[in-house]
Amino acid sequence: MRADPSSRVRRRRSRTYGDPVPLLGPDDQLPHRPARVVVAGTSGAGKTTLAARVGRELGIPHVEIDALFHGPGWTPRREFVDDVRRFCATDTWVTEWQYERVRHLLAMRADLLVWLDLSRARVTWQVTRRTLRRRLRRERLWNGNVEPPLWTVFTDPQHIVRWAWTQHPHTAARVAAARDERPELVVVRLPGHRAADQWIAGPLAEAARRPPG
Repeated sequence: MRADPSSRVRRRRSRTYGDPVPLLGPDDQLPHRPARVVVAGTSGAGKTTLAARVGRELGIPHVEIDALFHGPGWTPRREFVDDVRRFCATDTWVTEWQYERVRHLLAMRADLLVWLDLSRARVTWQVTRRTLRRRLRRERLWNGNVEPPLWTVFTDPQHIVRWAWTQHPHTAARVAAARDERPELVVVRLPGHRAADQWIAGPLAEAARRPPG
């Protein structure tokens, strides 16, 4: 039986660190009021929705990183990295932890990493449902983009549904690498949406009542 990726994170932590910050769960108290938060998870897991909720609870700005990355025609914006550096240098923000070119920068500046660790089957179902809705309704996304025709899931290896499926196992390794590099970074693992609701109403709400700084 293949090991759960989250268990690899825990095993690596116990081997690597003498006294690390523990991997927190939805009931564990946060050690401080977060100011700079990244939300990790596979495409389609619900990172953007969760990041927006975290921002509202803490009263800090949510920067949707997809809006900075995608230009017209789904082309990457040339200003993307500079824009991320600019907001990253400010004191308070929450954003999604994605895009290889900026992931390290975000992890180095964050004081909290929230890992929305849904199963591969759950993520695939969610991203498929979202893609169908967006395409059928011709929803306008960033810079006027719309989802491509549904048949492209069979021809495009980077189609969002296929991407979510293939990239799912990599999130645990990225979280583990971030903890290796920054053992002081607080990481909260949320294994589902119910756990996310529980964490926001409990530990995050409690931390939000503390004074900033």
